Amino acid sequence: MPKSKRQRVVHTSVVQKKPSKEKSASLYSAVQAAADAYQHIFVFSVDNMRNTYLKDVRQNFSEDGRLFFGKTKVMAKALGMTVETEHAPGLAKLTKYLKGSVGILCTSREPEAVLEYFNGYTEVDFARAGTKATRRFVIPAGVVYSRGGEAAIEDDLPLPHSLEVTVRKWGMPTRMDKGKVMLDQEYVVAEDEQELNSQQTALLKLFGVAMAEFKVQVLSYWSASSQEVVEVNSEAAVEPMEEG
Repeated sequence: MPKSKRQRVVHTSVVQKKPSKEKSASLYSAVQAAADAYQHIFVFSVDNMRNTYLKDVRQNFSEDGRLFFGKTKVMAKALGMTVETEHAPGLAKLTKYLKGSVGILCTSREPEAVLEYFNGYTEVDFARAGTKATRRFVIPAGVVYSRGGEAAIEDDLPLPHSLEVTVRKWGMPTRMDKGKVMLDQEYVVAEDEQELNSQQTALLKLFGVAMAEFKVQVLSYWSASSQEVVEVNSEAAVEPMEEG
């Protein structure tokens, strides 16, 4: 039987996906082009990474810079990891900061302005499992309210009875009484500095308690005019990177 000549459906995700080597080569070239185009290169780390907020940062520098948050080894090789291979004089001193969850910002904006921007940029979001609580959160005994005691009773509403099964599944020893969700004694959702699990973060989000702070920490920067690297965050633990 002859093969059907009908067109096959090919998903665009399969067509558009770049091979890993092609992505790395593209990143390598883009980093070197940006290093040539801008006067300063900053290495930064991110606390409580959120793509939404990083997008805001990227937008802020869209007219006078370019931000990269990709494979650190590829970015380090693009800038140069030794004096012999550095893309511009002095860059080898910068690449030792490219380890862990870090990115680079290439910009012509003056360092003082960049540091001032990042020092003032903070966004608060709901914590994810594995992060540490920034404070103690306790839900009082009695009727459970939607804000878990964070708001005055007159400004709050009782937790919908339909959520009783859910919060009990997440560890709260609740019960129903005349259509209201009740706690016989106060319930500690999180202690200060405690590493949170998925049930705790789910409860914190349900009660509207945000404990994650998105913050960009500048570790160091290089300037084309001086060809020197300035360390900003002296507490950053930096180890030499391997060339592998």
